[in-house]
Amino acid sequence: MNRAGRVHRKGEAIRRAPSRLARRRERAGWAFVAPNLVAVVVFLLFPLGFSLYLSFHSWDLFGPMRFVGLDNYLRLFGSDPLFRIAVRNTVLFTVLTVVPTVAIGLAVAAVLNRPLAGIGVFRTLAFLPLVASAVAMAVVWRFLFTEDGLLNVALGKLGLGAVPWLTDPNWALVALSIVTVWKSVPFATVILLAALQGVPEPLYEAAKIDGAGAFRRFRAITVPLIRGPLSFVLVVTVINSVQAFDQAYALTGGNGGPETGTYLLGIMLFQNAFGFYEIGYASALAWVIFAMLLLCTLLQLRMARRAEVET
Repeated sequence: MNRAGRVHRKGEAIRRAPSRLARRRERAGWAFVAPNLVAVVVFLLFPLGFSLYLSFHSWDLFGPMRFVGLDNYLRLFGSDPLFRIAVRNTVLFTVLTVVPTVAIGLAVAAVLNRPLAGIGVFRTLAFLPLVASAVAMAVVWRFLFTEDGLLNVALGKLGLGAVPWLTDPNWALVALSIVTVWKSVPFATVILLAALQGVPEPLYEAAKIDGAGAFRRFRAITVPLIRGPLSFVLVVTVINSVQAFDQAYALTGGNGGPETGTYLLGIMLFQNAFGFYEIGYASALAWVIFAMLLLCTLLQLRMARRAEVET
């Protein structure tokens, strides 16, 4: 073989070597990713698809499935009065939870964002509810809300009458909102504190030189610069409020009492799935909740983007 032929074959071998190495790397990458992909398919995509399939059927876990089309959805929006009660309670509960959570979380984050002695201890104490079990803390709060509990004793010392926290339907929803806010504030504080620490200090110093007060600095500097994290906290808090179940179940029971005062969408979903064994109907309710959350999230993100453009 002449020299030109040997050079040609050597060049082809050099070109094939990187391609073989690239294929080996690709196969190794797929081998590493494959377990995660299998887990996503088995534990996420399949349950989602199966729940959507169930929403068009009637099934009680024991007998055969029966295809009913859109009957479950029509029943939800047309003939089930409990669905309207659950939506009303969930909307009211979300408002009572989101506004105080964001406001208190921002205030606590602003207080903790100071170079004070022992501030680390206060930060730790503020974040403790974030790691507490939702059911355990709801049980503790249930004792606090009893007729002779600590809250009513404190109100009595202030000359106020006892509040029927868990026996009056309206007060029960307020009590549930207080518990949820207490549980949600640490998460909002963590996110907003990190955002506040990213605001450049020279901006505040320049604003002070220009004569801007504390409220003006907060409105003109802090809010625009933390709008992204603030929107994130708002979206997550809304999602958690609409999906609330464990604290409501532990605080007021699985029937949403008293007198459907805390009958939220999460309680309705649990009741239909594991109380009445109407799996298809519960699946339809789950997809309606998903659609509501998706719509709310998209609206909030759109408003956040519009506010960023305007500023």
